[in-house]
Amino acid sequence: MDQLLAEVIKRAKRYLAELPARRVSPAPDAVDGLKRLGVPLQDHPLEPATVLAELDDICSPATVASAGGRYFGFVIGGALPAAAAAHMLAGVWDQNAGLEAASPAASFIEEVCRQWLLSLLGLPPGTAVGYVTGATMANFTGLAAARHALLAQQDWDVESRGLFGAPPIKVIVGEEVHVSVLKALSMLGLGRDRVEKVPVDSQGRMRADLLPRVTGPAIICLQSGNVNTGAFDPAAEICLKAKESGAWVHVDGAFGLWAAVAPQRSSLVDGVAAADSWATDAHKWLNVPYDSGLVFVRDVRHLAAAMSTHAAYLIEGERREPCQYVPELSRRARGIEIWSALRSLGKLGLADLIERCCRHALLFAEGLQHAGYRVLNEVVLNQVLVDFGDEKQTRRIIKHIQADGTCWCGETQWQGHVAMRISVSSWATTGDDIEKSLKAILRIADQVISG
Repeated sequence: MDQLLAEVIKRAKRYLAELPARRVSPAPDAVDGLKRLGVPLQDHPLEPATVLAELDDICSPATVASAGGRYFGFVIGGALPAAAAAHMLAGVWDQNAGLEAASPAASFIEEVCRQWLLSLLGLPPGTAVGYVTGATMANFTGLAAARHALLAQQDWDVESRGLFGAPPIKVIVGEEVHVSVLKALSMLGLGRDRVEKVPVDSQGRMRADLLPRVTGPAIICLQSGNVNTGAFDPAAEICLKAKESGAWVHVDGAFGLWAAVAPQRSSLVDGVAAADSWATDAHKWLNVPYDSGLVFVRDVRHLAAAMSTHAAYLIEGERREPCQYVPELSRRARGIEIWSALRSLGKLGLADLIERCCRHALLFAEGLQHAGYRVLNEVVLNQVLVDFGDEKQTRRIIKHIQADGTCWCGETQWQGHVAMRISVSSWATTGDDIEKSLKAILRIADQVISG
């Protein structure tokens, strides 16, 4: 095992050392080389070192360099050094974080992180926290707590009786609701097509003045950080209206919720703390390894009622049992990486990470506008939308940028426009990365347009 771990470290160091110079998208021949993995399973065991070498030699060249500084496609952050190292150590520990009895260390770390996170994000002190796979499951878990609370008010135990014959729950979302919220609603039996959609403004913000009248059990889903523009729904106004009607407010803040830690961006989340549940990712702007999401629920009773499970063999202690706050029972100890990231950064380091990404996004926007291209959004966070002309031309430019390998940006559609989306989310991104990427984007756009 000693030799194997030493070999892992050697290969990991080589991969990281090569990141700054390598192309972001894997070369076509590297992707084609993955076929070498598709062999019949052999009869006899292989040496672990042989397996490791095969995995590294074939797969490493075919990976997307999202751990580096020039990946701007989906909102994907590179793993911080402390978080990546903790991930490796936690893998060796191989802890099951479902029960305190199975891992006292993992359980205790989750409680420490809960207190840190609530303070950083400005959420109510007693709020419960669950450590899940990502924003989809965070939305699912928060909305499950909402479903429980609203139906309990109607004397309906949804966990035991299900939804057959249950009082209906109205669900209100913005027209720019993220697909993860709709997926969560469908898994909860609340339906993705039954939602009532509220019109949005030019940046994708829900129009609070057009919020429908709420009577009876209702959930209002807000967005903190539109996936295209980075815009925030007006939480203060909507939460006030929701409180008057008794509606539950859930906030999808997959990456935008982290704006709370940055002094120059914190006003974007004004009013968000008045909601009832919140969802965010740690593997986005906190830059921990995949997979890592967080759900927050103001009243722990509703979360525990929706998620708890009991059996004679499940030894429960007197302190917080991690499995009472998430859908999974057995799961990996995600809190270890979150603790390591927060501990290494501190409050000021985390604030700087967020602010730095936002400044880099502005540099992209200014460079593109200076070159004569249209930026479609108000760059308030880390998202930039650029239009290179007509739809066909924009798509051709995006395709060439992705094939070039200098950086990677994605395609999206925004209010009738095909656009390139730039998401700056990684701690590893430097000013040199922005300069090099912008230069490549403008060079390619000029070549495509000039024919």
